[in-house]
Amino acid sequence: MKWTDIHEIAVELTDSHPDKDPLKLNFVDLRAWVMALPDFDDDPKHCGEKILEAIQQAWIDEVN
Repeated sequence: MKWTDIHEIAVELTDSHPDKDPLKLNFVDLRAWVMALPDFDDDPKHCGEKILEAIQQAWIDEVN
């Protein structure tokens, strides 16, 4: 999985952090959780605020 696999990442985060509210997390934690996903394999330097915002929104959509 790469940073651009927004929907896949959101699904994985929903499964791995079911007790977390994506509306109440900071980007530092979000970035760390994405990089800790078992199938994630991308350069941390390729991540920026826009990607994290997109992941957070996709996670919110996935939960709802």
